[in-house]
Amino acid sequence: MDFWIRAAQLVLSLSILIVLHEFGHFIPARLFKTRVEKFYLFFNPYFSLYKKKVGETEWGIGWLPLGGYVKIAGMIDESMDKEQMAQPAQPWEFRSKPAWQRLIIMMGGVIVNVIVGFLIFIMVLAVWGEDKVNQQELHHGIAVHPYMQQFGFQSGDKILTMDGEKVEDLQRIGMEILIFDHRNFTVQHKDGSIQKIKLPVDIGSKMWENNVEAGAFDFRSHMSIIAKVEAKSTAAKAGLKKGDRILQINDQAIEYHDEFLTAIYQNKGKQIDLVYERGNDTLSKTVKLAKEGPLGVFIENKITTDTAAYFTRDYSVGEAFAFGIGKGLKTMYSNVAQFKYVFTSKGASSVGGFGSIGKMFPPVWDWRAFWTLTAFISMMLAVMNMLPIPALDGGHVMFLIYEIIRGKAPSEKFMETAQYIGFFLLMGLLLYANGNDIVGLFK
Repeated sequence: MDFWIRAAQLVLSLSILIVLHEFGHFIPARLFKTRVEKFYLFFNPYFSLYKKKVGETEWGIGWLPLGGYVKIAGMIDESMDKEQMAQPAQPWEFRSKPAWQRLIIMMGGVIVNVIVGFLIFIMVLAVWGEDKVNQQELHHGIAVHPYMQQFGFQSGDKILTMDGEKVEDLQRIGMEILIFDHRNFTVQHKDGSIQKIKLPVDIGSKMWENNVEAGAFDFRSHMSIIAKVEAKSTAAKAGLKKGDRILQINDQAIEYHDEFLTAIYQNKGKQIDLVYERGNDTLSKTVKLAKEGPLGVFIENKITTDTAAYFTRDYSVGEAFAFGIGKGLKTMYSNVAQFKYVFTSKGASSVGGFGSIGKMFPPVWDWRAFWTLTAFISMMLAVMNMLPIPALDGGHVMFLIYEIIRGKAPSEKFMETAQYIGFFLLMGLLLYANGNDIVGLFK
């Protein structure tokens, strides 16, 4: 059931964004009296699920849910309609329009994606507000990833400021460091002492290499029982079972889940003494961890200890507008900035397809989460579509800017070849990304 709820949210989100994106091309095309022959949600090789011709345009729904398109007369696009392009240019065709009009038509989809992203962020803040954390109510402090402890952070701390700004979103701090290079922190330790921490210049790259970005800082939760023991893992070989509760590792009592993670992290490849509870019995076992570290257990019901620290900040319409625009700009920047990590061995293996996007949605239908993620995806699509790759809007824009500067368009033969190359690049990337998702299912 979780799969189908996520899938339904993904399909609805992408359908909304695809239709609006294509209207971004359709509207300026019609304003400039350019004929639009087809307007499709999803692709329709060989047949369509639905089609109806209204005026000059065929409106339809394809069966291949990999995007959508508008077929604009006289344009070299994914349809590769060479027969039409071989005919003399007509005044209603794309190729007959001035370069500046063609540029606006091609930019229209991305511009709509950006506007839609802004509007959704504004709407979400105005309707639902935004979840924040009052750190004064974090009586147990925060959970700190073991890697980050070398810089002075400790589990149980409160992070007061980040580059001089008050911290109200703990789970985003890791990504803020990774993407926006935040390095200066004011921290209050458990004993009440205040420490200034300055992270190294290359901290983002180091966090990325050590898989720290997502879980650098989090809420603390008390250690709970084992929900699952992975087959053939260290835990399985040691005889640990579902329902056991780990009480101690070596000489350290395990009260919080982050203490368990830290103890495992610090003892990779080493022998450890486990003390655990099974029913009314207290048992012990000596095991050796693999050098990669994992014990091979999944912990159940990790409930945040300081639930009173949560609060919702409400926004007036004016405030929602200002903060929504800021949120949209920040989202676009983060999508661009993340490219520096894509071109690494880890980044290449982390590229995901529809499965990865679908997993971003919650397993229950939540309109607030749905619209927030739809705004994020809209900004992501805007950035991706502006990549200077033939067959994407950014490729067409690149050639149009070249034409405006040089005063002469590239030849139709060149454009056809570029379109083929771009198409195969995109199909290759699509297959690779979704292949990563499939491989991930078996890991």
